[in-house]
Order: sequence, then structure tokens, then C-alpha cells
Amino acid sequence: MTDTRYTITELAREFEITPRAIRFYENHGLLTPAREGTNGMRRVYSARERTRLKLTLRGKRLGFTLLEVRRLLDLYDSPTGTDTQLHAFLDTIAAHRAVLERQLDDLNATLAELAAYEAQGRALLSANAEKRTRKAGIATESADTSGKKSAKVP
Repeated sequence: MTDTRYTITELAREFEITPRAIRFYENHGLLTPAREGTNGMRRVYSARERTRLKLTLRGKRLGFTLLEVRRLLDLYDSPTGTDTQLHAFLDTIAAHRAVLERQLDDLNATLAELAAYEAQGRALLSANAEKRTRKAGIATESADTSGKKSAKVP
């Protein structure tokens, strides 16, 4: 059986990320490619590393921190049963969901405040426009009733 191997360029292209992003995940211990070539300069990724990258990107897309992703990946690699892994995964999801729900509550409160300020601002603009209209009408009336005759155009 042959092991499937990938270069950093192939993975970057497949997942539509930069090689720099992959190196970033390596620096944080999420990926550990084999090294080949002169002085080990060429990175070679196994199918396992490809899966770890895929899971890392999925975790980031879901908003997990790198620490949370790392814990989940460590569980993925651990020899313990899948029940332990699933419980840890569900605990991580529950904690993350709680954070997101708090953020959603905060966003909804902020949106409600903005809507109230917007309504208040529009009401003030409308009231100011009405005052200007009334003021202009009063000025026109007083000019007409001041006893001056206006010039008529034939």
C-alpha cells in the first residue's frame, strides 16, 4: 500500500489558503510534516496531516480558537475510545455555542439601541423640517400683511 503524500503547494491549492497559512499552523503544532531533501527543506504531508489541516480549517470556520482546535486534534490522534473523543467534542461545541449566544444577545441589544437612536434622529430631523416650514410660512404671511403692496407682473 502506498502512502499518499502532498506538497505544501498542493495542500494550499486544494484548500484555497496560502502556504504561509499552512506554515502558521505548523508553528502552532497543529501540523507536523515530514522533511525531505537537502537539509530537510522540503515539507511532505501525509494523508493524516491533510486530514488535520482539513479539521483545523473546519474548526477555524466554526470560530474555534487554535487552542480548541489543537485539543480536538489531539483527541483525534489519541488511542482512547471514540466516546471520550465525542464527549470532549460536544463539550467544546457547547462552550463555543454559549459564547456565540452571548455575542448574539449583545449584537441584538446593540442593534435595538441603534434602531432607537436612528428613530430618535429621524424624528428630530422631521421636527426641525416642520419648524422651518412653519417659520417660512409665518415669514411669508407677515410679509404679505405688512401693508406693502407687492408688484404685479402684467
